[in-house]
Amino acid sequence: MNSHHERFFIDGPTGLLQALYQPGEHGKPAVVICHPHPQYGGTMRNKVVYWMGRAFENRGYAVLRFNFRGVEASEGVWDDGNGEADDVAAALDWLHVKQPESPLWLAGFSFGCYAGLRAACSDPRVERMIAVAPAVNLWPFDFLSNEQRPLRVVAGTADEIVPFSTLAQWCDQQSIVSLHEIEGAGHFFPAHMDEMMAAVSGVG
Repeated sequence: MNSHHERFFIDGPTGLLQALYQPGEHGKPAVVICHPHPQYGGTMRNKVVYWMGRAFENRGYAVLRFNFRGVEASEGVWDDGNGEADDVAAALDWLHVKQPESPLWLAGFSFGCYAGLRAACSDPRVERMIAVAPAVNLWPFDFLSNEQRPLRVVAGTADEIVPFSTLAQWCDQQSIVSLHEIEGAGHFFPAHMDEMMAAVSGVG
């Protein structure tokens, strides 16, 4: 499909947040996608985030990507994951208003999983959660301890940032998690993007 993303700003907790939006088909899920760590070059234009978005768009889903505070044209400054979770909450609010008839989903990549899932766990409107290469070795995910909604984790067995053995052990301890492993894939899925997209969009 040809993507004609709407470019605009949404109101965040500490200022305007730069965003890209692809409308979806009536009644199909609407997905907020969260990008990797801003202090290591992560933006909503990250390749993995882009292709995650395309995977959902190809199924007719509405997709909202946005930049965390202080990234590119988004206002504010880095807040160690705390304020970034608040940014996600604002994005979920915006998308729910825009697509009120659509199931609301949350997807994240790397650090984006941490900020995204923190917000999703506090938002009962979110029906489905997808985490691609969640950095469970770098951030505490204990906020998931009482979570009941399903969480799909997609990860490469050759991830150079989040060791797969660590992630697999973490997944085993989470009753809500279904783990989809991609053999030989690194953290950014350079040679396995199609497999990552299929794993992400195969949810539901």
